[in-house]
Amino acid sequence: MRALPRTAWVCVLCAVLGAAGCVLPAVTGPATPWTAVALLAAVYAGCELLARRSPGAGSFFAVLLAAALILPPAAAALTAVPGALLGATEHPPYGVRRVWHAAQLAIAVRAAAELGGSALFGAERGTPGLPYALLPALAAALVLCLVLTALDGAVRATAERLPLRTARQALARSLAPYTVHGLAGLMMAVLWRSPFGPPAALFVLLPMYISSWVFAQYHRERAAHRATIRALVQAVDIKDQYTRGHSERVGQASAMIAGELGMAGDRLEALRFAGILHDVGKLGVPTRLLRKDGPLTPEERRVIELHPEYGHEMVRGIGFLGEARAAILHHHERLDGSGYPYGLSGQQIPEFARVVAIADAFDAMTSTRSYRRARPVDAALRELLRCAGTQFDPLMVQAFVRALARNGWHPAVTADEPDDCPHGAVPPARTTAPGPPADVEHPT
Repeated sequence: MRALPRTAWVCVLCAVLGAAGCVLPAVTGPATPWTAVALLAAVYAGCELLARRSPGAGSFFAVLLAAALILPPAAAALTAVPGALLGATEHPPYGVRRVWHAAQLAIAVRAAAELGGSALFGAERGTPGLPYALLPALAAALVLCLVLTALDGAVRATAERLPLRTARQALARSLAPYTVHGLAGLMMAVLWRSPFGPPAALFVLLPMYISSWVFAQYHRERAAHRATIRALVQAVDIKDQYTRGHSERVGQASAMIAGELGMAGDRLEALRFAGILHDVGKLGVPTRLLRKDGPLTPEERRVIELHPEYGHEMVRGIGFLGEARAAILHHHERLDGSGYPYGLSGQQIPEFARVVAIADAFDAMTSTRSYRRARPVDAALRELLRCAGTQFDPLMVQAFVRALARNGWHPAVTADEPDDCPHGAVPPARTTAPGPPADVEHPT
């Protein structure tokens, strides 16, 4: 707790005082519907406890928005406090974070109830028609989103020194989910006020929980995929220190080409994985050959040229890689049939392999190796264009040229770079005499 800056403590204290002012009328007032407050507060607290047992299950703001629609503003704010104090917190100081979250939610729910909520479902109004109720419910969700994002941005700016633009980015990402929560909250409120009563309203939470659980499972699976790939890449980087960071840069360049070719979604992700893992077969190559200074002998070259087949064997059982496995096997094939391991030509070479071949050669040329200095980016592009049609697919080379012209070349930051080439940066460009692409000189 002492690590928090004084400005952050001031921000938390102001939020707590503001939240106390929001809920105080419900505690002292005679007209608070305590039964409804207790039930909604218990439901929200139960959802938060469930989220603690199932990380990634998401937040059930629909309960709070339903409270904002059917309860007086102060009472609605009160329903958020117990659940927020019991909710999951990933980082210390845990107590301060829970208190902050409770204050933040109380203020946001009070604002949502005041501007878009409780007057809609006042006892004298009964249950309004859907067209009339829809806009106020969405307004309540928008207000909740705006207030939570603003408060979150304020505490991050004071505690973590993050720029305020991060709050704008968070707001853009949150609008769609909060809209969905607003509609679910409206459904709960309508059922709550209907003849079916509160038990029917609680059934709205079941499909929300199922969908959030499925979403969390999906993200856990993706995280496991990335961890698997990271472990393989780190093993290669440890063994072949001369090309450390090369795999991630090839993955980045492959994704740039894929985007220019119109690939998207899972297919683009698979192609990025192909670029990252294209050299995983080096784990089967003797380390002395990978770290050798100077040219390779013909026999040594033949040994290294086995790495695509080694790599394919290693990843053959990893189902989520899909087309990436073919790229790992064939990324050293050439359009004219002079490549390896099978001498495929033209359209016989899988599409992913043709993309990764270009990305691999480009990064090899623009990176300093033990046997030669790096080439400038424009020189590497000229070399790719010269070899288009014989070694590389000309349409894909043109796509890469367009992507670089539009976005430039900014290699991704990694934590695995050696000290003399920090954070995945391309080493200083040096002018070299024209010649064959770097992977011809030393097959990596």
